[in-house]
Amino acid sequence: MTRPFSSVWTREPRQPKNAGLRREQIVAAAIELLDAEGLDQLSMRKLGSRLGAGATSLYWHVANKDELLELTLDEIWALVEVPDPEQASWREAATTFAYSMRDTVLTHPWVATVVGQFPSVGPHAFALMERLRRTFTRAGFTGTDIYLAGGTVMSFVLGQVIPEISARRMTGPDGDWTLDTAVDSADRLAAGYPELLADYRATRYTDMNTGYAVAFDFGLLCVLDGLAARLPAP
Repeated sequence: MTRPFSSVWTREPRQPKNAGLRREQIVAAAIELLDAEGLDQLSMRKLGSRLGAGATSLYWHVANKDELLELTLDEIWALVEVPDPEQASWREAATTFAYSMRDTVLTHPWVATVVGQFPSVGPHAFALMERLRRTFTRAGFTGTDIYLAGGTVMSFVLGQVIPEISARRMTGPDGDWTLDTAVDSADRLAAGYPELLADYRATRYTDMNTGYAVAFDFGLLCVLDGLAARLPAP
């Protein structure tokens, strides 16, 4: 037998007891904890301590940590910007969405792990999806292509950002290596590919942030050009 769909959003939120914690307070504190310490460090006990409350107060609002992560994820979707489709062209709207989503995930890197693990069926997620639907409908896409177009842009952003997050962790203040040590290792490990090494040395950016930004620009233009090629001729 298949398990019935379950989500924190499928039931009415409980009202706080007397002057107890509100769900909004719990979610805000959870996001602060996730930003500061990462996904692995989130626990109901630690969150309760941060709020000066016992775990029982938290479980009044959420059944478990998974439900808490559903709530935090929906708050993140509220930060992603999509212009009003009636006020911008579809390419402008899609570009703003892509850059806004990239900035949001880089600011809250734990989101890259949570997306896809939990259903995005909260109010902010639906509001975002509706704007994307209107954007690609006005562009001229029809049927399932409307949603495939939005999903393609979102998948591109995640595909670019997830490796960037990993690299930032490895090369940050507490990371295991620097760009220079990686280049030195490449000289030794890829000695049999001199042309490849020469191209890498000639084209690599000394500033990793610039390199990631250029790669994102290039890829996004290719994605949008590919989507535009699938539209009916005007």
